[in-house]
Amino acid sequence: MNPKQLVLAFWDAMKTNDFVQAGEWLSPDFEGVWPQSGELIIGRDNFVAINSFYPANGNWLFNVNSIVCDGATVVTDVSISDGVQKARAITFHTVENGLISKQKEFWPDDMEAQEWRAKWVKVVSEEQGSL
Repeated sequence: MNPKQLVLAFWDAMKTNDFVQAGEWLSPDFEGVWPQSGELIIGRDNFVAINSFYPANGNWLFNVNSIVCDGATVVTDVSISDGVQKARAITFHTVENGLISKQKEFWPDDMEAQEWRAKWVKVVSEEQGSL
């Protein structure tokens, strides 16, 4: 499976709202970066937890608007909604050894780190060079 197919399979798994299944497309040492809130998700398990506990208004719907691939880097533009909240995420995926090892995800608006998810993330800043 090439990197583009792998990322599409990840989004297909996300569409099921089974975040354990979606997490299977991530490396165990996965890193997810959210620059707007300065948060870094470390590990597949934390990715699964944060998505499972996100306060949603129903099942999440994901629509891949576009996908661009350059070697091991895949960029997706995805519309996301739970029926009330609507957002768009631009995600840079890094694929290594047949799994997504890193995602850097840009959301439409700046956002402060949310207290409810503090146990699954580390708050960092761009000034620290971590993002």
